[in-house]
Parts: sequence; structure tokens; C-alpha cells
Amino acid sequence: MRDEDIAVVEEMECVFSRPEALTDKAFHYCPGCTHGIVHRLVAEMIDEFKLMDRTVGVCPVGCSVLMYDYFECDMIEASHGRAPAVATAVKRTDPNRFVFTYQGDGDLASIGMAETVHAAARGDRITIFFINNGIYGMTGGQMAPTTLIGQRATTSPSGRDERLTGAPIGICELLSSLKGVAYLARVPLTSPKNLKDARKHMRKAIRAQLEDKGLGLVEFLSTCPVQWKMEPIAAMKHIDENVVKVFPPGVFVDCVGDLQK
Repeated sequence: MRDEDIAVVEEMECVFSRPEALTDKAFHYCPGCTHGIVHRLVAEMIDEFKLMDRTVGVCPVGCSVLMYDYFECDMIEASHGRAPAVATAVKRTDPNRFVFTYQGDGDLASIGMAETVHAAARGDRITIFFINNGIYGMTGGQMAPTTLIGQRATTSPSGRDERLTGAPIGICELLSSLKGVAYLARVPLTSPKNLKDARKHMRKAIRAQLEDKGLGLVEFLSTCPVQWKMEPIAAMKHIDENVVKVFPPGVFVDCVGDLQK
């Protein structure tokens, strides 16, 4: 490379780079899956709040089972559905820690529903990042508590029937009645604007813990193109055209306010 070319490179401003909280290991997720987007958002928040040295993340069984490979902070692997219980134990043992869980709908809303509800009822000072893609992604595409009516899955090959399995469970709507919840919001991951909104929600959910106000949860409407049997772009459109009608985005509880952290 010529000297003048080196000088140009040295003068270039870096405008996009990997967050410090992420390792350089490539994600294993399927093409079009939005787990990687949320991973980056979580890492950005850890960097922004300067929480690396005091963060403990809890990842459960599911698509994010290998999450400990992707984050530089301490991570704990929890049994299926038990992430809130593990996070509560960590937080109560060492209150100075920032503790978050990262859970899918099968994990959080099915086998882990009791842990989720009681952690929220207690107002445990933890932050939950909830990935709602409406299906069991890793274990074979079974129907989840958030599967839409009429949606096909391996356990509902003709489409989910409300008379047989009930309606999809709205976690934000369910938890909004509990006094221990300090911040609760839902956001799709389908556009740059929505990602900007996601960051705003995540900041408040984190502050709910750091400011000792209660439990914070952000629900992300996410894609699973493989199990939905859709192309990635079609999966994004499906969220904007269909999923948001059942799971409307917005803020459900905000006890944090607009004060800076």
C-alpha cells in the first residue's frame, strides 16, 4: 500500500464497530433470525451504561443456549424456564450486580411462566429481554403460548385452534397488573425506527433495576423464518401486517420517568 493510501486510511473515522460487550465469535443463528440484532442491542446497552464488570446474564435452554459464547460479561446457563429464578438469586446475593435474563416465548411464557409472574410480582430488581417469535425455534417448531390463531406448527399442523388451545398469551398485558413491575414495553424489530425505539425501552428497563424501582421487561417481536417457513423479508412483513395486531407495540408500565440514570 502506498504512503498516501495509508494516510487516507488513518484519517478515516470509524462509524460502526462491534460493541465491547460482544465477543468476535460468529453467531450461530439461522439467516433472517433477529436474535443477532437483539444481542447487539443488549451489548450496546452494557457498553452505554458501563456495566461490563458488574453484569451477569442468564441464558436458558432454547435458540440462545450458546449465548455465553457471544458476550464478554459473566453468563450463567439456567434450566429451561428458570432464568428469572436464577437471576433473582444472583441479584439478592450480590445487589451491586446488573442482572439480566434473555428468554424466548416457550421458555418465558410456557415452562417458565410461574418464574416470570412471581419475579414480577415480587418486583425483583432484574431486567428481562423477552424474544417473542411465536414458536419453539430450536426444539422443532412446536406451538408456543404466543403462536397466533391459525398459525401452523409441528404440534398444530392444521393451524392453532382457539377452542382447543386458547388464545395467544400477551405477556405485557398479563404482567401490567402486577405492582412489582417498574417498566414494561413491547417493540417489533422490523425497521431502523423500531430499533431506535427498542433502545429507548431497553434504557428504561435497565434503569428500573439500577434505580431500584422494580422489574423491567422489554418484549421484542422477533422473526423465525425457518420455522415459519418464510423468506426473511416476508417474515418481517408478517410481523408488521399480522403479529402487531395481536401483540400491539407500546409502553404498558412506566414507573421510571424521564430522569437520567
